Amino acid sequence: MSENKDFKPFVPANKTLPEFTGTSIVLGIILAVVFGGANAYLGLRVGMTVSASIPAAVISMGIIRKILKKDSILENNMVQTIGSAGESVAAGAIFTLPALFLWAADWGTSAPSLIEIAVIAFIGGALGILFMVPLRKALIVQEHGTLPYPEGQACAEVLMAGEEGGDKASIVFAGLGISAAYKFITDGLKVFPSEVHYEIPAYKGSAVGMDVLPALLGVGYICGPKISSYLFCGGILGWFVLMPLIALFGANIVMFPADVTVAELYAKGGSNAIWSNYIRYIGAGAVACGGVLSLVKSLPLIIKTFKEAMKGFGKGEATGERTNQDLDMKVILIGVLVLALALWIVPVVPINFFGALLVVIFGFFFATVSSRMVGLVGSSNNPVSGMTIATLLVASFALKATGMVGQAGMTAAITIGGVICIIAAIAGDTSQDLKTGYILGATPKRQQIGEIIGVLASSLAIGGVLYLLDMAWGYGEAQLPAPQATLMRMIVEGVMGGNLPWTLVGIGAFIAIIIEILGIPVLPVAIGLYLPIHLSTPMMVGGIVKLIIDKKKSLGEKEKKNVVENGILYSSGLIAGEGIVGIALAILAVIPAGKETTVGDVIGGFLPDMMPALANTQVGNIIGLAAFALLTLSLWKFCFRKSKKV
Repeated sequence: MSENKDFKPFVPANKTLPEFTGTSIVLGIILAVVFGGANAYLGLRVGMTVSASIPAAVISMGIIRKILKKDSILENNMVQTIGSAGESVAAGAIFTLPALFLWAADWGTSAPSLIEIAVIAFIGGALGILFMVPLRKALIVQEHGTLPYPEGQACAEVLMAGEEGGDKASIVFAGLGISAAYKFITDGLKVFPSEVHYEIPAYKGSAVGMDVLPALLGVGYICGPKISSYLFCGGILGWFVLMPLIALFGANIVMFPADVTVAELYAKGGSNAIWSNYIRYIGAGAVACGGVLSLVKSLPLIIKTFKEAMKGFGKGEATGERTNQDLDMKVILIGVLVLALALWIVPVVPINFFGALLVVIFGFFFATVSSRMVGLVGSSNNPVSGMTIATLLVASFALKATGMVGQAGMTAAITIGGVICIIAAIAGDTSQDLKTGYILGATPKRQQIGEIIGVLASSLAIGGVLYLLDMAWGYGEAQLPAPQATLMRMIVEGVMGGNLPWTLVGIGAFIAIIIEILGIPVLPVAIGLYLPIHLSTPMMVGGIVKLIIDKKKSLGEKEKKNVVENGILYSSGLIAGEGIVGIALAILAVIPAGKETTVGDVIGGFLPDMMPALANTQVGNIIGLAAFALLTLSLWKFCFRKSKKV
């Protein structure tokens, strides 16, 4: 590997622009908290998060250039660097730590404290950054022409097109405002139901439905038609194949974990009862197997990645040139040592010396793997779930072998998995941000400090978000199914106690193997099987919008790129708007009287009496579908909005 000496960054190394400023730090922290909270809500609802880099960059350009009348592309880049850290911390935390809340409810013990969550999140995030920094020169600089880092390059292109910043930012804010108003009307004022559901009596056991919410439409558009269709296929498999089979052949059978016959179960709870008692375990088996398969398939690449990355480890130390300055290697080594000791010594973290050692070994390995893999396949295809599942399996078996079982063993296993998950997510995010900075001519050392600031801010906020959402609705409930965390909980319980319906889990695993043999991506189909069909249906609508745009032959290449980018920005606004209002509704639900209180009660019930009743009727369902159709139309309109120079 040799450095590409012909490459010239957008801002030359000998030119100094405002970069690490008070404005960029404050704005970055605000966006880290906002996008972290919004992604936490989204991930707990649908089991996936979206990148915050591009919307953060666009919002930054709109505020810094249009409102503050300043013009520095490096300052804008610092905002997105700090802001995007919130999404990665949220992803790592929500995929694992809600399991601790679920166990606390089962065991009658206290949930993890705000300090415990903040410490776990910060240590994981900081380790992810420190493990990645020494790899920057090898992965970002020397392999500039080999590793594309798609999100990093896309973000750089958006920032370099800064003359469109103000107008592009208005698209994000429009999506945010429309989504916020829509979410408040449906889940706040309860004018119409946010979930439309139809049982199909003629096809016993099946049903169809849709959560008519803006974030799901936005996620579907951003994921695109392929991923959306895979998710939808998983939903079809569960709700139109497996559930009718269970209802048909198991009508008079009592199947664990239910304690009544399937017929009685269906009579009391309809299709949702069959899904919650059986399909989610089958889906859990499919997701777990899919995660392991993705890891196994990546093993040759992982081994090669690790070897090549280690050759360049530590070669990126500071030089006199601004664009080649990293955090000093001594600072990195001392930082890793202090954080590892903190995992072991700090009383609020339920990890012993052995667990801290596992975190350092697995964390370094998976941070290295994540940093290179996102360069090849992008952050959205990075098998973080598979890495976490593998860590949980090893940690659970290891802790059990050393005699650490029961509540203490399970809590330690999930905490180890949580730290590793955050390490892998942050390492990938840091790599993408440093790629953006390399193209733009940013100062790596300042970006790395910015990442740590973003991690610190979002770590302090994520605990409050997790507590708030749990108090408002409760994890594992329809409003917040917390799919990944529930899956991680099942894995640990299965290893430690063996109290899972292993036949159902095994069925899911073999379904995943069949999907793999057919050459279809396993994880999106498995996640669609694991989640209610109400979530994959609206995502499919967003995917169809993207498909129609992709197939439009009348659009030129430049015009199509602009249309697609408009859709991504508007969709990002839809996701952020729903997330923010979702958290606001949680606050309003918690403050007066807890989970049963509605926003209508808080506001004073100024709506006509007919509105709440209407929400539970077929008319309400029709209104919900009509509202979602208008929302979809707004996405289409904003995709084709003409850009204005500002």
